Amino acid sequence: MATIVGGIGSSHTPTIGFALDARKQSDPVWAPIFAGFEPVQRWLREKQPDVLFFIYNDHVTSFFFDHYSHFALGVGEEYAVADEGGGPRQLPPVKGHPGLARHIATALTADDFDLAYFQGKPLDHGCFSPLSVMWPHEAGWPGAIVPLQVGVLEFPIPTARRCFRLGRALRRAIESYPENLRVAIVATGGLAHQVHGERAGFNNTPWDKEFLDLLEREPERLAELTIAQYAERGGLEGAEMIMWLIMRGALSARVKKLHSTYYLPSMTPIVTVIYEDDSPVAAHETDAEYRVRIERELAGVESLPGTYPFTLERSVKAYRLNRFLHQLIEPEFRRRFLADPEPLFEAAGLTAQERDLVRRRDWRALIRYGVIFFLLEKLAAVVGITNLHVYAAMRGETLEEFQRTRNVQMLYSVAGQGAQLKQ
Repeated sequence: MATIVGGIGSSHTPTIGFALDARKQSDPVWAPIFAGFEPVQRWLREKQPDVLFFIYNDHVTSFFFDHYSHFALGVGEEYAVADEGGGPRQLPPVKGHPGLARHIATALTADDFDLAYFQGKPLDHGCFSPLSVMWPHEAGWPGAIVPLQVGVLEFPIPTARRCFRLGRALRRAIESYPENLRVAIVATGGLAHQVHGERAGFNNTPWDKEFLDLLEREPERLAELTIAQYAERGGLEGAEMIMWLIMRGALSARVKKLHSTYYLPSMTPIVTVIYEDDSPVAAHETDAEYRVRIERELAGVESLPGTYPFTLERSVKAYRLNRFLHQLIEPEFRRRFLADPEPLFEAAGLTAQERDLVRRRDWRALIRYGVIFFLLEKLAAVVGITNLHVYAAMRGETLEEFQRTRNVQMLYSVAGQGAQLKQ
C-alpha cells in the first residue's frame, strides 16, 4: 500500500527559481535561500519518495478566468515548464502519476469534494520554483508528481476549513492506493505578502511565526479563520497560506517538526518546513471497505453492454486524439483537415492506430479507443455526416435499419447553417 512519508511546506516565489538559474548560491544576499532548502534536499534523498503530491496555485499562466476551479487535480502523464512571459525556464518536464491521480480523484469525489481535472497544461513558478531547488533534475527528476492547483486568486476561494478537511480525505485516499508508493505531501505559497495596491510590500513576520506554530500544534485554530482574517494578518495574496492546511490535514494530529527556516529578503518571506507523523491515525474503514465505497457510483457499469464510460483512465489514454479532434471547432483547422489531414496528423503526433481510426471514420472503434462521443459528432459534422449516421454505425446498422427503431424519421447535426450533410 502507499504510505505518506511526511509533509513539506515551502514558499513558491519566483525569487527561488531566479536565484537558482542565476547561480546566486555564493552571493551573501541570496545564500540564505539555498541554505533553507538544503535540509529539504537531504530529507528527500533520505526518504526517496516515489511521488510528490504537490499543492500550488497557478498565477494566471495555464489557468485563466474563462474557467477557474477551486481544486484542479493534474491527472496527466507529464508536466512541462510554463512560459510566463519571457520564455520557459530550462528545466526538464516532470512525470505525472495518472494511476495515483485517478485513485485520489475517485476517493475525494466520493468524500464530496468537487474537483476539476487537467492534463496537457504546463506548470508555472507556483510548482517549479520550489521544486527545482528541492529535487535534483540534471539527469531528470527522481520521481513523479501529482499536482493540485488551488484557485486562490478569484474570490470567493475555498475556506481554510475546507482545505484542512480535504487534507484529511487526501490521506485516506493515498494510503488506500494498492501499490507500494512512498508519497510526500508538498504545500507551497505564502507566507505573509501582498503584491498589489497601496498595500503592496506588506509583510508581517510575527503573524508568520504564529502561523507556523499553530500549523504544527493547533491547525484547527487556523482552519477557523476567515479569508478576510488571513488577508488582514498576512496580506491578500498571503491568504494562499490556506494551501498549507491541505498538507497539514494529511498528517497525523501530532507531528514532529524536523526543520524550519524563515528568510525575508524583499517582498515575500522564503520559508521551508518539514513535518513527519508523530501519532497514530485511526482508520474507520478497512482498505477493502474504503475502496468499495469510493467505487460505488460506477460499480456494475462495466456490465452494461455497449457502454464505455469516459473515465480518467480513458481520458489520459486518448488525450492526444481527443485534443486533435477538439481543434475541429476552429475554422482554419477544419479547412486544413478537409484539404489534407496527413500533415495535421503528423504535427499532432498521432499514432498509426489513431490516424487509421480517423481516416476510416470507424465510429465504434473510436469510442472503444477512448474518444468521447461529443468530439465524434464534431468530426461527423465536418465531414458532412449527421448524428443519426453515427448512431447507426455504433450499433452496426444501416441508417435505414436504425431509423426503423425511432418514433420519427429525422436527421440532425451540430453543424452550422449552410453545411452540406449526407442524407
